[in-house]
Amino acid sequence: MRYIPPVSSTPEDWSTRHSVLTTAQRTADLVNALVDDHPDPADVAAVLRAYGETDPIDLSARDVTEMRAAAARLREVFAAEDTDAAASALNRLLRDHTGPLRLSSHDGTTPWHPHLDRADDAPWAEWFLASSCMALTVLVWDRQRPPGGTCDSPSCDNVYVTQGSGPPRRYCSRRCATRQRVAAHRRARAAREPG
Repeated sequence: MRYIPPVSSTPEDWSTRHSVLTTAQRTADLVNALVDDHPDPADVAAVLRAYGETDPIDLSARDVTEMRAAAARLREVFAAEDTDAAASALNRLLRDHTGPLRLSSHDGTTPWHPHLDRADDAPWAEWFLASSCMALTVLVWDRQRPPGGTCDSPSCDNVYVTQGSGPPRRYCSRRCATRQRVAAHRRARAAREPG
């Protein structure tokens, strides 16, 4: 079993770690970790471990390069201006990069769950792209809006998952939002002061 650790003593632990929202957040965190030209496999493995993957020690530089290409494809979904654009991007990814929907229990070691990769031992990049497409597709279907966005801060390339209703989110974090508010405040104050 490669991707999902054995079933814990409580089913809630497993279902929380592998919920659609958690998988979508893992997608955003991996896309962000893979944005650099040469991401460190140890950094990518740390993200995978943070989301319950038990054996990313076999993650090679080639795996990370292939995952980086998958992350670039997924970034298009986060950058979508509207629901139609997000759905179109996902439809292309589903058509070109995933296998047929199937159920797996990893030979009885996990609860039954859906997969879109071609096999339980698929390469990391294939698994990453397929599982991410599934989670983002379900979010579009469930919410009828894009599953996330890209940070509006000019100094940030991060993507994020939209988690609730309310006003549209513009920044990946409070830190970026605060930095932009402070910069806007300083610009406004400088414009009011005589030069």
